[in-house]
Amino acid sequence: MKPFALLTTLLLLLAGCTGLPKGIEPVTGFDQNRYLGTWYEIARLDHSFERGLNQVTAEYTLNDDGSIKVINRGYSEEKGEWKEAQGRAKFVGDSNVGHLKVSFFGPFYASYVVFGLDDDYTTAYITGYNRNYLWLMSRTPEVSEEVLETFMERAEAEGFELGELIVVEQSR
Repeated sequence: MKPFALLTTLLLLLAGCTGLPKGIEPVTGFDQNRYLGTWYEIARLDHSFERGLNQVTAEYTLNDDGSIKVINRGYSEEKGEWKEAQGRAKFVGDSNVGHLKVSFFGPFYASYVVFGLDDDYTTAYITGYNRNYLWLMSRTPEVSEEVLETFMERAEAEGFELGELIVVEQSR
């Protein structure tokens, strides 16, 4: 019985990592093909797997099986080297809803929730399964102060704590 209970607990925990933060709605009318390509990280909440990285990009391409190949890349000034993580993303439900799950570690998935996206697919607001994760992504390495302010206003209105927000350096 113990192995079954352990497995059930593990599955419930993993399922929770692909959920939505309470009150956050992913965008609808999401077009995967328009989202593919390179995005620049403009701002993020601090977390261990990107700590100290600048010039961060995410590149999304379509895999043969319909999943999305994800390559995240950033530069560590401290170590003087590039770091790269390769993963894959799949839609949690309908492909026209901006709620995906992404894995960088085998069978373990985490939520990737697009909760803001402009009509031209030039800026995107992303969160994870809870409000500890937040990103502003752009098709260009820099955005105007207005774009950054609008993002921060929306994030605060959605209940994100921005005290640890990092504006990512995109130039050398």
